[in-house]
Amino acid sequence: MLDLRYVVDHLEEVRAALLRRGPQHAVTLDRLAELRSKRNTGIVARDGKIQTQKAQSEAMAKAPKGTPEFAAKRDELKVLSAEVKQLEADVTAVEVELTQILEALPNLPDPSTPDGRGEDDNRLVRTWGEKPEASVIGAKPRDHVEVGVALGIVDFERAGKISGARFGVLVGLGARLERALGALMLDLHTRDHGYTEVLPPALVRTESLYATGQLPKFEGDLFKTVKADPDRAYDLFLSPTSEVQLCNMHRDEILEEAQLPIKYTALTSCFRSEAGSYGKDTKGLIRNHQFQKVELVQMTTAETSDQTLEELTGHAEKVLQALGLHYRVVQLCAADIGFGARKTYDLEVWLPGQNAYREISSCSNMGDFQARRAQIRYRKVAAPGTKEKPRLVHTLNGSGLAVGRTLVAVLEQCQRPDGSVVVPEALRAFMGTDVIRPR
Repeated sequence: MLDLRYVVDHLEEVRAALLRRGPQHAVTLDRLAELRSKRNTGIVARDGKIQTQKAQSEAMAKAPKGTPEFAAKRDELKVLSAEVKQLEADVTAVEVELTQILEALPNLPDPSTPDGRGEDDNRLVRTWGEKPEASVIGAKPRDHVEVGVALGIVDFERAGKISGARFGVLVGLGARLERALGALMLDLHTRDHGYTEVLPPALVRTESLYATGQLPKFEGDLFKTVKADPDRAYDLFLSPTSEVQLCNMHRDEILEEAQLPIKYTALTSCFRSEAGSYGKDTKGLIRNHQFQKVELVQMTTAETSDQTLEELTGHAEKVLQALGLHYRVVQLCAADIGFGARKTYDLEVWLPGQNAYREISSCSNMGDFQARRAQIRYRKVAAPGTKEKPRLVHTLNGSGLAVGRTLVAVLEQCQRPDGSVVVPEALRAFMGTDVIRPR
């Protein structure tokens, strides 16, 4: 969430930044300034009435009970009490509207985020590796659905029987390949990149989703649990990404500067209803309701977060490089970055069966946007005799990687004309085989 005082005190600057995302984001700023002024006026009026109420109460206490003077002051206090209650209700109503507007405002794009109107304006940063040659994978490479079904390692028909559309069942070496990819990613990030592995719950509370920005804006994309027992007081969602759990590990905490950066990674199942995306990628493993993902989350200082984004993006790239998969890095333009992000790099892996690059990781610097909601702060080391005021951390996250999409890339980039798939060398110890062959 944006800082209210900063927004109102820098209204035109904020308006210009939000307009870079699109014209729809700047329309409520004048109302925000009006509401803050109204709230401040209301607070002054309320506090003034409360002081008058206290003085009148003291005066009544000194008046002899049962006298006309006592009765008059008692009647005055009743009127004052009603006025205070009304002023408190007015201030509360203004604060509710203020909060609703702030909750709907996205993060401000970083100055280094390029302008643009959509994904076509994203900036190519670099590429790695080469597209697999037709002489290796075949003149007409098949997509992962055709490859996986022919190998007998992916079953969409039985997945539909079990759960419906947008699910897949991995069988035999397909299941082992997914497990091997997850293990490789976790080993790489914990052993080489210094992350601490976490295994969090899959069910998360409303407060946790609010803290990371999924609620209230993206409730339609979430799966919410239904209470079997209406008398049980719980409200839980299936997590759409372990960014939620990892960021909330330190919600409402004040950390010491020496603890930073905090670096967490987790391999979890993620659940998304993909509201509004029907008609897109309904076939295959690209956009399913349930998928495995290795997440990377870092918490650091404002001074180091820009460099941390470069580092975190590099960590995700190392997985693709270890697998020998061709990919490119693009920087998203202001109109294409996510709701809570100020700067984002997407890793897009080449899928020859689709003749297209597809996103496999999105690495973002959220600045203090999430930390303000989650109240994750740290205290700098103070000079002798002084005390530092707690500051908001900066949070960063990225997929390191989406496991299912990585499996898709392996099936498509490593396919051979005879229908087999060559297992990348980095996975062979996990897989126990060099090649996945048709049955």
